[in-house]
Amino acid sequence: MKKLSRPQLSVLVVAEIVLAVFAWRDLSRRSDEQIRGNRKVWRVIITVNPGNSMLYWLLGRRNHSVDAVQPE
Repeated sequence: MKKLSRPQLSVLVVAEIVLAVFAWRDLSRRSDEQIRGNRKVWRVIITVNPGNSMLYWLLGRRNHSVDAVQPE
């Protein structure tokens, strides 16, 4: 595996920080019904490992267009 240069690594670190900040902000603005699972657990998951903020975006949020009850 090729070693990343310092500028490439810097870009990856900044991108992960930005994604984590946006995930935390989104998490704090959503109600419990709009989140899959426990809010505190998602905060830990986002913080612990780089890349886990993507898990929140893919799995942690409920999509209301899919989950919403359709009127009859």
